[in-house]
Amino acid sequence: MTSAEPGSTVVVVTWRGAAHITACLDALAAQTRPHRTLVIDNASDDGTAAKIRAHRSKPQVIRLKTNTGYAGAMAEALKHTETPLTAWLNDDAAPEPTWLAELEDTLDAQPLAAAVTSRLELPDGTVQSTGVRLTADGHGQDLTEDTDEVFGFCGGAALLRTEALKAVGGVPASFFCYYEDTDTAWRLRLAGWHVAAAPKARVHHLHGASTDPGSVRFHQWNERNRLLMLIRCAPAAVAGKEILRFAVITALLPLRKTRPTAANFRTSLRLRVLAEVAAKLPTTLRNRRSTAKIAVLDRGAIWDAWAGL
Repeated sequence: MTSAEPGSTVVVVTWRGAAHITACLDALAAQTRPHRTLVIDNASDDGTAAKIRAHRSKPQVIRLKTNTGYAGAMAEALKHTETPLTAWLNDDAAPEPTWLAELEDTLDAQPLAAAVTSRLELPDGTVQSTGVRLTADGHGQDLTEDTDEVFGFCGGAALLRTEALKAVGGVPASFFCYYEDTDTAWRLRLAGWHVAAAPKARVHHLHGASTDPGSVRFHQWNERNRLLMLIRCAPAAVAGKEILRFAVITALLPLRKTRPTAANFRTSLRLRVLAEVAAKLPTTLRNRRSTAKIAVLDRGAIWDAWAGL
């Protein structure tokens, strides 16, 4: 896409991002490809709104009344996006000037791809993500090596075809945070789309500026959303097996003399996860049926092709 008319809307989701939102907007203002910038402010109360208003690029801003998380904010943004392409970008990410051009050109060259993921690098230069793989037990896991095609994209910095995203049901707002990207990629694959990678689309990412990756809440969202994603997207036998395994481990934890110290091995957290999954089960099963209606590929075929690779 080389015309002056923007082909992409870059959506930046922020929550209490005053410390880093300016750097993100500066990086977007330096992009070599024209675009529309849409900032979704999740009811920040730390001066973020003032930083956005003061920025020279004058992005469009939608300020939400409550914090809806990354997933909720992206779902809201999709209602206000009419460009052919929609970029997802964390507020603590600063893409290099050619980032958007690399992503757009990759999708132009791969008409069967509905999404393309970036190369995210941490402040010390370590590669955080070049895409997402699907593990043998249904976790989404960041890749760190360059490859042409990946199972899923990292939601911290990616570009999607807007109509394809809408056609598969959009973004799972109820996830709040984490796994909304892997769930979306899975539904795109079930609908017959590919997910590409663009190693030259580099992004410098602070990572965890808004949430603590090791916190109790982080683990609760991760565990819950993984199980919900499996119910929505995976073969029924896989989803059932992983839920049962999660429940059995939870039941046996109090009997163990020693246990891992990570928060996701706390019995109380795991019981909350199971309770939330149970409460959301009727809606999630309806989501599963909706996904089946747009699927052109078998759930088992996707699982066999990608799980554990």
